[in-house]
Amino acid sequence: MKIKTGDKVKMLSGRDKGKTGKVLQVFVKEKRIVVEGLNLMIKHQRPKKQGEKGQRIQFPSPVNISNIALVCPKCGQAVRVGSKKTVSEDKTKTSNNRVCKKCKEVI
Repeated sequence: MKIKTGDKVKMLSGRDKGKTGKVLQVFVKEKRIVVEGLNLMIKHQRPKKQGEKGQRIQFPSPVNISNIALVCPKCGQAVRVGSKKTVSEDKTKTSNNRVCKKCKEVI
């Protein structure tokens, strides 16, 4: 998955289209992401004790990964993400880095 927890993302569709937020949680198998402050749902909670009032609790609901684009920290735009393989100097370790498709910088 190219989007990780803590990344800044932008909504591409839905009622929060154009808004940005930080990724709180990633569900890899379901291909869904929870974004802070976006796709908010309301849950009604009944009172637990006599005389207590009920509540309306707002919480962010998961969004499909296809409706989200990563915001590049360098150029500040919503971008597609590529990968770049790097090999260490002693050629023992290799790693895949995420790369911005617009400015070609490592994320």
